[in-house]
Order: sequence, then C-alpha cells, then structure tokens
Amino acid sequence: MTPLIAVAHGSRDPRSARVIAAAVAALRERQPDLDVRLAFLDLNAPSLDQVLDWVASDGHTQAVVVPMLLGNAFHARVDLPGLLAAARQRHPQLAVFQADVLGRDERLVSAVRHRIMEAGAHLDDPSVGVALAAVGSSDALANAATAKIAELLASGTQWSGVQICFATSTQPTVAQAMSAVRESGAERIVVAPWFLAPGLLTDRLSAAATAACDRAVFADTIGAHPLLIETMIDRYELVIERLTDRLVRSA
Repeated sequence: MTPLIAVAHGSRDPRSARVIAAAVAALRERQPDLDVRLAFLDLNAPSLDQVLDWVASDGHTQAVVVPMLLGNAFHARVDLPGLLAAARQRHPQLAVFQADVLGRDERLVSAVRHRIMEAGAHLDDPSVGVALAAVGSSDALANAATAKIAELLASGTQWSGVQICFATSTQPTVAQAMSAVRESGAERIVVAPWFLAPGLLTDRLSAAATAACDRAVFADTIGAHPLLIETMIDRYELVIERLTDRLVRSA
C-alpha cells in the first residue's frame, strides 16, 4: 500500500495542529486499510522531511503527498516541490509524488456552507449575508481566483449576498465585506472562514468582525468535515490512478 502523507502548513497556535490531526485521524478511520501519515511544512512536528525519512526507512518504494492547502501559492509551487526533490536525493529508492492541492473544490465549498448553517443560517433566508474570509496573497491573480469561491458559496441559496474578504493586508477587509453585504440587504451577517483550522488569523478576523458589528456570527473552520476527508482521498486516488495507467501503458 502506497502511504498517503497529508502535509499541512503548520501554525504557532496549538488549536490548528489539533484540528488538522483530528482531520487526519478521521481520514484513517474512513480508510483503515490505508497507511496515512501527518506532516507539517513549518512550526509543528513531525516535519515533512522526518516523515519522508520514516517512510523510506519502513521500506516503501513510493509515497503520495497530499497538500492540505486551499491555494496553489508559494508553498504548493515552490516550498513543497523543493522538499520533495531533496527527499528524492536522500532516498533514491523512494518515488515521491505530489498530489494536487485541495483548492476550490466544490466539496469544500459545500463544507463551508454547512458550517454557516451550523452557525444558525438557513439557505432560504434572504436576511443572511456572508463575509467569506480567506488568507489573502500578494498575488493579485490568486486573490481573484479565491474571490470566485464567493459565487460558488452563494449558489443554491437565497442569501442577500456573499462577499470575499482577506485576513492579511489585502483588500477587501472583513469590515468592508460586512458593509457590502449590509448594503445588499443583509440583516444578519455570518463571517465564514475559508480556513481548514483556527489560528491567529481567524482570531484576527473574529476580532475585526466583532469590532465592525457586535452582532456578527463567526462560523467554524472546515475542520474534520467529511467532505474534506473525501477530497483528500480523491486527491490521493487520482495520483494512484495515474501511476497505474502509466504502468499499464509501459507493460
């Protein structure tokens, strides 16, 4: 069995590692026959280097790394490929394959919609407005791609509006997004984090939202939602399918 290495960003906030670990535990429970391992890019242990070394020492000849990342930014395009290239040099007998990031998968959008409903909003309630809060990037194209998630989130609802906002210095801010949905007719505002786990940035968003409107509700992060687990398994299986097809063609 080819191991699945779930690699998360890492955070100084211990809540983040706990939630990520719970999601990986749920993945193991969903796929008990699969060798699932957790690693972090930074700030938490075990590191990806450590886990890859352990996988190699266990005698595996290949592994699939599934990035628990919502965007295809620097970590996915530069950091992670560099770490995997170094691992291949250390362990030439270990073939390591990087799966696609989680990205704007509609299943994750559905998970966020479910978190909003858990916060008390109903899909058919036009008095609800949503500020969808993401990390933000220095890359304008990446932010524009993230902004499209707001349209996906609003689909199938009667909410008065869904506006994207960012936790970093990138605009619009959460206060600006909340103002925009109020102008569109929202009487109840839910701030929905486009984050896998809570941390310092979600705390910053929550504080800014409360300062802008003390009646705003803050939904939970995606966390160990079943649709996250399904998406991660899908990313792994797509790599396995490509490897199998390659073997068949070369036979």
